[in-house]
Amino acid sequence: MSRNIGIVLVIIGAIMIIWTGITYTKKEKIVDAGPLQISVDRQKTMNWPPYLGIILLVGGIVIIATAKKSS
Repeated sequence: MSRNIGIVLVIIGAIMIIWTGITYTKKEKIVDAGPLQISVDRQKTMNWPPYLGIILLVGGIVIIATAKKSS
């Protein structure tokens, strides 16, 4: 079980190092006055620091290295 967690952490860490953020579109209402509704699509960005990916990657490697092999 811990080997699987380690592998997942390594994969997530590598992805976080390669892509330092994601951009998504959110629909926001600007005017909502009875039957009149105006909305706009706005792009939002979620960024994370690259060192967080490095920490997850190293942590995953340590978990894999210290995991007991099942018989």
